[in-house]
Amino acid sequence: MEFTKTTEQDSNHQHLEKMKVTELLQHMNNEDKTVPLAVEKALPQLEVLIQEIVKKLKNGGRLFYIGAGTSGRLGVVDASECPPTFGVSYELVIGLIAGGDPAIRKAVEFAEDSTSQGWKDLENHQISSKDVVIGIAASGTTPYVISALEQCNKNNIITGCITCNAGSPLAAIAQYPIEIIVGPEFVTGSSRMKAGTAQKLALNMISTATMIQLGKVKGNKMVDMKLSNNKLVDRGIRMLMSELQIDRTTASELLEKHGNVREAAKNYKS
Repeated sequence: MEFTKTTEQDSNHQHLEKMKVTELLQHMNNEDKTVPLAVEKALPQLEVLIQEIVKKLKNGGRLFYIGAGTSGRLGVVDASECPPTFGVSYELVIGLIAGGDPAIRKAVEFAEDSTSQGWKDLENHQISSKDVVIGIAASGTTPYVISALEQCNKNNIITGCITCNAGSPLAAIAQYPIEIIVGPEFVTGSSRMKAGTAQKLALNMISTATMIQLGKVKGNKMVDMKLSNNKLVDRGIRMLMSELQIDRTTASELLEKHGNVREAAKNYKS
């Protein structure tokens, strides 16, 4: 079957520049409504990959996201939010982007075209067979990502991918491909839109389901979150008040003493 990039096909909407703002918003919103349905079709693929990630992380491994442009930025965002949300090390989930950290803010020309830098970036983190690497590329053709996964496969490292085109070269390389087919973008080829939203939803599922499986959530609460600002401290106090049926002053003192919701609850003596 010939590979066709549906993310690059012509938009279903014509003459955007002639539309009023209301029309633009309505059409974009209607396109966005299709994204969760596309993600739903990929749930079986997500499930098997997450199960592999959980196994590796339980045995001392790490999770890497690797991508370029919007895809790389989304991976970096998801990785950076795991420590404050779930209280894990910044070394447990790592996001890598073509062009390095400067590319998070500004596009680095031709960085995604390198067929060697992706693996070098992984090697800088002493990548090993204990780890899992997920390549993120809406197109499914990004050389930086594909070449990195090829090297991972040669080194007995589990590979997954998130792409928004069916039958892509990236999906063919990844051991556990996730294909979320969102169709043409509202602005032709602008895969930061529906494709980016689909990738974000998939990443939410991967990191959150993994952390729950690793015991980082109790009930439905982030009991291991880092208390890094007043909002989170207040959330922690309210968690303890509800869980232990205690007043705010007691909960505040308990949290200040232990610095962690889980520890505070565990060590409370009524």
